[in-house]
Amino acid sequence: MRDVALFVEDAAQQKTMAALVERVAREKDVEVNLSILNSVGGRGKVETQFKSFLRDIERGILAKPDLVVLGTDGNCKGHTQRAKDFGELPDYIPVVMAIPDPHIERWLLLDGAAFKAVLGQGCQAPDRKCERDRYKQILVREIRAAGIRPSLGGIEFAEEIVEQMDLERAAGADPSLKSFLDDLTRHL
Repeated sequence: MRDVALFVEDAAQQKTMAALVERVAREKDVEVNLSILNSVGGRGKVETQFKSFLRDIERGILAKPDLVVLGTDGNCKGHTQRAKDFGELPDYIPVVMAIPDPHIERWLLLDGAAFKAVLGQGCQAPDRKCERDRYKQILVREIRAAGIRPSLGGIEFAEEIVEQMDLERAAGADPSLKSFLDDLTRHL
């Protein structure tokens, strides 16, 4: 059993990242105990909570997990810059950076066949542009086009979409997803 701690910035990342961790672990025949340690407040809150978590481990207050997944949207700053924003990572815990660039909702739109399997109608993988809320709006629009009214902006379907995704094909369409899946696979 591998203990995995998840620090992400919002509910969309929580649902999507948790589903991806659980799926990759299952495919590698690795049992995981996933702990959601932050899923609100944006990137600043993720950074603050992560640093507090590390201090508590160093003080012996918390047990060290086997792996940490640290997620924040790239917001078109890219993986390297976003990773630098967190400063130096500890060498005593493996950390996998999950940095969807530009936003997590784009990952849910990458595999039209998975989208169709869950929602009854496929979608086109969107281009990559740096517009605030663009992919949230596209996700809602595509779900509505399937005749469904999303109650949570579409994230309520994240786990099901991830379960149906051809991860290799989706990763081939998005370097940020590929980077995350490659790193996660190596560490599990």
